[in-house]
Amino acid sequence: MAKIAILGCGYGTALGVLYSKYGHEVTTWTKFESEAEQLRTEREHKRLLPGVKLPDNLGVTTDPKCVSGADIVVVCIPSAFYREAVKAVKPYISENTVVVNASKGLEESGMRLSEVIRGELPKNRVAVITGPCHAEEIARFVPTTEVCAAYDPDTAKYIQATLSNECYRIYINDDVVGCELGGVLKNPIALGCGIARGMGLGDNTVAALMTRGMTEITRLGVGLGANWKTFTGMAGIGDLIVTCTSQHSRNFRAGFLIGKGTPAAEAVKSVGTVEGYLNSKTAFRLAKEHNIDTPIIEQIVNVCYNGSDPRKSITALMTRETKHEREVFWMD
Repeated sequence: MAKIAILGCGYGTALGVLYSKYGHEVTTWTKFESEAEQLRTEREHKRLLPGVKLPDNLGVTTDPKCVSGADIVVVCIPSAFYREAVKAVKPYISENTVVVNASKGLEESGMRLSEVIRGELPKNRVAVITGPCHAEEIARFVPTTEVCAAYDPDTAKYIQATLSNECYRIYINDDVVGCELGGVLKNPIALGCGIARGMGLGDNTVAALMTRGMTEITRLGVGLGANWKTFTGMAGIGDLIVTCTSQHSRNFRAGFLIGKGTPAAEAVKSVGTVEGYLNSKTAFRLAKEHNIDTPIIEQIVNVCYNGSDPRKSITALMTRETKHEREVFWMD
């Protein structure tokens, strides 16, 4: 069994419930004392995980020293505050600790979050856990599969062997770039699927957005150094499906409100952290810098930041120059 510190009490609380159930010594960390106190006294995250009781052995703290002596530190912090959180605990993390990114975002600089960890903690082993999962289901022990990618094979195998259990199965992958980008780039696509549903559009439209969205994810991912095969697995199509089709998805819910006519910033504020909104501009900037075509992500940016009418964005996508579906790089 491992000593685990989890940074973040949103998705992190769900992972804490899971890991605690299977015998690990787990402490979750938040910088907000009010959140910590509510979790300690009520033993329930009423806003994010209503009805899920926190195990008695799951610790909650605001003390960054909680990472001291941990075998594993899992970082579940929104991308906008990610580096700040890593810096807060940096003085207390042992070089022997494996640091795992479980967040699905990009820093505004364009850096992947595991790159942020490696920059701040260059002596630590670093891994990524990603895939099709909702906190609401993980905390209720619904069978879930994810994938772990690491910068060395032994680290991925260690995380797989340590954290897998009868309701949480971890596969391993050697493509850190692809696994991380799959979790990031599906978010703007899910936002678009929510917008389509909010507009009253049907299954045909959502299927088209998901399928062509997967093409964009793969195209951009490969351009940024990923292996295209990764996007056929947990980090790619698996995560895309679960995020584009569920009310658990904050990206989908925010998109649904936008499709109903709510201004994007207001919709995001009402839902909470929406990485697809935060990261769409960064992803589109990276696409332009690498001369990669991402028309769906471009239209998400237009709707969210440039005030474009979603109906005009749908028309723009549907009237683009016709082309062959299959892309050559997929078989390179």
